[in-house]
Amino acid sequence: MADESNKVVAETRDSFGKGAARKIRAAGKIPAVIYGHGTDPVHVTVPAHQVSLLLRKANAVLDLDIAGKSQLTLVKDVQKDPVSQVVEHLDLIVVRRGEKVVVEVPVHVEGEPFSGTIAMLEVPTIRLETEATHIPERIVLDVTDAPEGTQYLAKDFALPQGSTLAEDEELLIVNIAVPASARAEDEETAAAEAAAEAEAEAGESAE
Repeated sequence: MADESNKVVAETRDSFGKGAARKIRAAGKIPAVIYGHGTDPVHVTVPAHQVSLLLRKANAVLDLDIAGKSQLTLVKDVQKDPVSQVVEHLDLIVVRRGEKVVVEVPVHVEGEPFSGTIAMLEVPTIRLETEATHIPERIVLDVTDAPEGTQYLAKDFALPQGSTLAEDEELLIVNIAVPASARAEDEETAAAEAAAEAEAEAGESAE
């Protein structure tokens, strides 16, 4: 949701290229480009520290102040240095209050499934169509005491008001299963017990 904490002062820029980008980042700013709704791309800089904190939330909406004019934008792409993980560039798309957008929302699993099983997150995000200024931070799934074999599909999630599924309803999101290591151990134990029984039976027959 766009609120006071998402307000960011942006400055337009007319210098481009790697050298210009390095100077911008050295000044504590991030180069960004704004596009969408048929408008010409607008090249800006935003304060690095403030925006990096906002980017901790998936699908961050930034309320930009550009020369005194407010512009709502959705963070579409974040380019980071592969080593330092410093944000190097942002792609922002223009959004309007009340407008619907399709976004990938993280899935958060809570609770412990039935003893001896684990919750396997097959897909880390789920696509939703939701209002640009009311994007949920995450979708929570409670798997408490769920038995082995339980499957949670995209259609099984309780979605926030105003959000609809933009995903295949049958997409498997979470699967409750016995860990492969535990299953292998159980199979080895069963095989050992079977061999011991067979050996005992063979000994009895010999007597």
